[in-house]
Amino acid sequence: MTPTTKNPQSTKEATDTSSEGTAASATPRPVAKAAKKRASSPMSQEHKDALAAGRSEGRTVRQYLEGLEQARPRRGRPRSPEMISKKLTDVSQQLESADPLSRLRLLEEQQRLSEELERAGSSTEADLSQIEDEFVKVARSYSERKGISYSTWRKAGVSAAVLAKAGVERTRS
Repeated sequence: MTPTTKNPQSTKEATDTSSEGTAASATPRPVAKAAKKRASSPMSQEHKDALAAGRSEGRTVRQYLEGLEQARPRRGRPRSPEMISKKLTDVSQQLESADPLSRLRLLEEQQRLSEELERAGSSTEADLSQIEDEFVKVARSYSERKGISYSTWRKAGVSAAVLAKAGVERTRS
């Protein structure tokens, strides 16, 4: 007995077999029609505005958390821009007389030092304070909407002072 087509929406076989069980006498069952798609109603302007506000709040929160991550102190002794510049000068002098393999290593170090100097020269403090001000405006509503508690914000690295400014209250469970 060889089954013919199966209806993907039904768990029954799509063919009947006769009492003898021969495939030649099988008659196909009628296949059910697919369900009609419901016409979607257009979103109200209020709903669209709520979605846009949620996206904006989410973007602000993400930017603030990323800023906190970038400003977080790294392991080791912090290097000042002057120290980095001095090290760059030393590497440039060593490059003049380096063998090819050492030259490759020095070129990589030179590139890393240049990038570090750029990051050290940028005003992350000023950028973070501006992002922090935006975060303070949306943190409370974002917390209420997403169900994020005070302790979760603290674990994510947000300071207690910022949460107090935002109006996110400390809760006890």
